[in-house]
Amino acid sequence: MRIALMLAALAFATLSCGRSTPPPQKVEAKAFLSTTSPSVIYPAFRDADPHDWDGRHPGHYPVHGLDVSRWQGPINWHQAKASGVSFAFIKATEGGDVADPLFDDHRRGAQAAGVPWGAYHYYYFCRPAHEQARWFIKNVPKGADLPHVLDMEWTPHSRTCRLRPDGATVRAEAKRFLDILERHYGRRPIVYTTVDFHGDTEIGRLRGTEFWLRSVAGHPHQVYPKSSWRFWQYTGTGLVPGVQGKVDINTFNGHPEAWARWKAGG
Repeated sequence: MRIALMLAALAFATLSCGRSTPPPQKVEAKAFLSTTSPSVIYPAFRDADPHDWDGRHPGHYPVHGLDVSRWQGPINWHQAKASGVSFAFIKATEGGDVADPLFDDHRRGAQAAGVPWGAYHYYYFCRPAHEQARWFIKNVPKGADLPHVLDMEWTPHSRTCRLRPDGATVRAEAKRFLDILERHYGRRPIVYTTVDFHGDTEIGRLRGTEFWLRSVAGHPHQVYPKSSWRFWQYTGTGLVPGVQGKVDINTFNGHPEAWARWKAGG
């Protein structure tokens, strides 16, 4: 009997050798509906261009979700949720006059499937913050499950706006936008940003602000030293059931109980 057990353990160790992420646990369709005993899931999404993570990697976090826009086309939100999608940030607007044509479809689809959602605004520095905030409010109704998002990054490929203001100006404009949305929706938005923008503008100095950081080739603590973060966008080439083609995948910084509290505004 002892020999049989030793052989079984050896076989298991051999099969597990070289695994870079923890084995995924069973995905439950009603995950995170309970704030007292939320289910634990580790969705195993595929990636068209996977990174060879060194050290702590996305697989250590149980709560994962998407950010989407018209480029993803129609989404089967029920299928996405069943695969382990726990939240979605949906593009609504950019600048002061562009609205994503699939925002309402994505929003209603996520709601129907029970996927918590928030909207995001892509910022351009050729318009004042108050005009962009008004445009967002005009297009995004109240009732989101999550805080909305201010997406701030450089726009070097834009045909209409490539301005790169200094850090003080960037932070002042961001604060105006966040203040206006907080007054209207009742919860302060998150700021999404990239490595170069974060370093160039010191946007992380904004007080009372939570951050969503992009880092597809290293953990945020390596890429954004000493910076706190609420969400981490760890790939732009994810493959998720229910979504056509590649999609951004993100993880929440915390366990399911923390996610349930934060989502509820705690």
